[in-house]
Amino acid sequence: MAQTAPGKAYRKGLSLIELMDMFPSEQVAREWFESIFWPDGRCCGHCGGINTREANHRTMPYWCTDCRKYFSVKTGTVMQSSKLPLRKWAIGIYICLTSLKSVSSMKLRRDLKIGQKAAWFMLHRIREAWSVELDDDDFDGPVEVDESYFGGKRRNMSDAERKALKDTGRGGLGSGKTAVVGMKDRDSNEVRAEVVERTDAATLQGFIVEHAEFDATVYTDDSKAYASLPFDHETVRQSASEYVKGMAHTNGIESFWSMLKRAQQGTFHKMSPKHLNRYVQEFAGRHNMRESDTLAQMREVVARMIGRRLRYADLIADNGRCSGART
Repeated sequence: MAQTAPGKAYRKGLSLIELMDMFPSEQVAREWFESIFWPDGRCCGHCGGINTREANHRTMPYWCTDCRKYFSVKTGTVMQSSKLPLRKWAIGIYICLTSLKSVSSMKLRRDLKIGQKAAWFMLHRIREAWSVELDDDDFDGPVEVDESYFGGKRRNMSDAERKALKDTGRGGLGSGKTAVVGMKDRDSNEVRAEVVERTDAATLQGFIVEHAEFDATVYTDDSKAYASLPFDHETVRQSASEYVKGMAHTNGIESFWSMLKRAQQGTFHKMSPKHLNRYVQEFAGRHNMRESDTLAQMREVVARMIGRRLRYADLIADNGRCSGART
């Protein structure tokens, strides 16, 4: 009798051997991507026209008679202008999805036999696909809301700086850290999170109003930023070591922070403020689809690529946040 596998045994996984059998050639990989991007028939990635035909072109196998441009299945997606084979894209998406704490660009470089820069760019393009929330309905609740801080080292600060932060009550941003606010819906078990510039009442309460139904019950800690929240609101006094009070706690969203911070320490070692939000969106997206079969997850990520574009120049452009690069 076959034994039940540990973990989420009800999910249908996909082994490496099955993956290689599934994508034996570039042609098969292209047909797989086309089946997702064009379920109702081929259309132009430039104008959306359906008057297309096959073309004799080295990299663009199709021609649109409406806009009179060549295109491929990559056109109009985050893969546009990528020179990497579609087979490597499919394998890269699989590796990213099936690595519990994600995958570093150095590891992906070795697995795909591509350059580290190309691997890093591929991973950020995949993360760009996760920045699109297919289901943007507000959470019905109850919801847990909490903020966390990434980067920076309190131990590198002087005693005077530490005392100044202690006197303010919440010293995350003052210690060189980047703030992230997150919300978990207990009913659907879904998570939404994003990097924020401040952790004041206007920012945190605005995040809750944006993502939660007006009649949802909201659970938070006892931060003053959540005072007078216009919801059915309960708190736990974490400042007094109270972490659970009846149904009031934030253990679910804190578990999400724990996973993200383990990835920061064990996989990436550093997530710069400049790109932190993409990492946050990756882990939120992976969390929200973790109940699906592996192949279904792959198809969903590919579907999110449509209409997205991330050029390398835009990726490295200044966005007002520190890149963390050595100077």
